[in-house]
Amino acid sequence: MDSTHEASAAPAAPAPTRFPPIAIILTLCFGSLAGALMQTLVIPIQTELPQLLGTSAANTSWAVTATLLAAAVTMPVTGRLADLYGKKRVLVASAAILVLGSSVAAMSSTLLPFLTGRALQGMAMGYIPVAISLVRQLVPPAKAAGAVAAVSATLGVGGALGLPLSAWIAQNYSWHTLFWFSAVLAVVILVATAIVIPPVHDAHPAHIDFVGIIGLAIGLCSTLIGISKGSTWGWSDGRTVSSIIGGILVLLVWGVHQLRHHDPIVDLRTSARRPVLFTNLAALLIGFGMMAQAIVMPQLLQMPESTGYGLGETMLAAGLWMAPGGLMMMVFAPVSSKLINSVGARITLSTGAVVTAVGYLVAVNLMDAPWQLMLASIIGSAGVGIGYAAMPTLILDNVPEHEAGSSVGLNGLMRSVGTTIAGAVMAAVLTSKTMDLAPGVTIPTQGAFQLCFLIGAGAAFAGAMVALLVPRQRRRAASTGDSAELATTSDSGSETVLAN
Repeated sequence: MDSTHEASAAPAAPAPTRFPPIAIILTLCFGSLAGALMQTLVIPIQTELPQLLGTSAANTSWAVTATLLAAAVTMPVTGRLADLYGKKRVLVASAAILVLGSSVAAMSSTLLPFLTGRALQGMAMGYIPVAISLVRQLVPPAKAAGAVAAVSATLGVGGALGLPLSAWIAQNYSWHTLFWFSAVLAVVILVATAIVIPPVHDAHPAHIDFVGIIGLAIGLCSTLIGISKGSTWGWSDGRTVSSIIGGILVLLVWGVHQLRHHDPIVDLRTSARRPVLFTNLAALLIGFGMMAQAIVMPQLLQMPESTGYGLGETMLAAGLWMAPGGLMMMVFAPVSSKLINSVGARITLSTGAVVTAVGYLVAVNLMDAPWQLMLASIIGSAGVGIGYAAMPTLILDNVPEHEAGSSVGLNGLMRSVGTTIAGAVMAAVLTSKTMDLAPGVTIPTQGAFQLCFLIGAGAAFAGAMVALLVPRQRRRAASTGDSAELATTSDSGSETVLAN
C-alpha cells in the first residue's frame, strides 16, 4: 500500500459545524432510517394492491421489486456522485427524491405511477451510504466509530419498524395515508439535512461515467430480476435463465469498461484489495442471513394455528413481535463501537455474524410461541447490528477519501444482493416442502421453516469465517527525510500515517 493511499485512508479532521455532533448524528440516523423504512412500507397492503390498483397480483408484486432494484443500482452511483460533487448536496437531493416518490405514490390510483413512486423511494436509499461515509468527517474522532455504528444500524431498524408502523396505518386509515406519511417524513428530513448538516468541501470533480451507470443499471436489474422472480417464473423458465445470464454478461463487460475508464463509477482495483474484497463478501453473506430472518419469521408467526405449528398472529401483531429485534440493532450500536475500538472492526464483524447464526439456531429449537421467535429475533438482530456497524468502518479505513462514498455504496449493494438471493432461496425452500392444509390450500411444512433457519445460520457462519480473512493489525516504522513516521495498519488492514 503506497504512501498516497495511506494518507488518504486516514480519517480527516472533523469539519467545523454550527450544531453539536449529536444533532448531526441524529439527523443522519433519521434520514437513513426513513430510507430503510421504504423497504417494508407496502408489505401490509401487498395482498390488497391488485384491487386497489385494478391490476393482477403478478403486476403488483413489482411494488417491492421496483424499490429493491432502484436501491441496488442507486447506492453505488449515489456514493460516487457524492464523491464528485459533495456529500451534503447528494443527501439533500436524495431526501428531495424521497419527497417526490412518496407524493407520486400517494396520489396514484393505477399501477404505472405507483411503481414510479416506489422506484423513486428506492432511489432515496442512496442517502444511507452517503450518510455513513459523511458522519466520520463531521464528528470528533473519539465519537467516529459510535456515529458510524449508529447510522449503519438504522438500515435494519427502519426495515423492522416499518412493518408494524405501516400495518397500523393501513388498518386505521386509507392506504394513501402510508405514502402521505412518508412524504411528510421526507420533508422533515429534507429540511433537517439542509439546515443541520454543514457544507463540507469534500468534492473531487471528475467526469461522470454515464456508460458505466447505464451498464451497471442494466446488469444489476437483469440479474436481480431473474433471481427475485425465479421462484415465480420457474428456475428453468427462459425469462429467468436469460435474465440472470444476460445480466451477468453485461456486468462482465461493465467490469472491463470500469477497469479501462479513468473515472469509473466503481474503482474495481480498490474493491479488489483484500480488506475491501472480503468485507464485501461478508456483507453479502450477512445480508443473506438478515433477510432470512425478515422473510421466514413473519410468515411463521402468521401461519394458522390449525397447521399444528403456526402461531396465528395478525400482520400487525407479527410486526410488533419482530419490532424489538429491529430496536436491538440500535441498542447494540454502542456495543459495536466499543468492540471496534478495543478488538478491531475485523473481529467485531466476525463476532456479529456468529451472534446472528446463534439466533437462527435458537429459532430452530424454539418456535412454539411468539415470544420464543421474538427471543431468536433479538439475538439475531443484535448480531446484525454489531456486524453492520463494523462493515463501513472496515471499508472507510481501507479506501482513499475521494472514493469513500462509492465504496460504502458498493458495500450496501453487496448487502442488497445478499438479501435478494436470500429471498429467492427461502422462497424455493418454502415451496419445496409443503403440505395440504385444506383442498386447494398448500402451505410450507414446519421442516421447511427449520431448514430456512439452518440455511440462514450457515450463511452467517460463512460470513464470520470470511471476515477473519481481512488482514490483522500490524505496525511498522518508517522514516521520511528528517521526520520519523509511524504507520499503523489497523485491524482492517488500513494504514494511518502520523508524523512526529
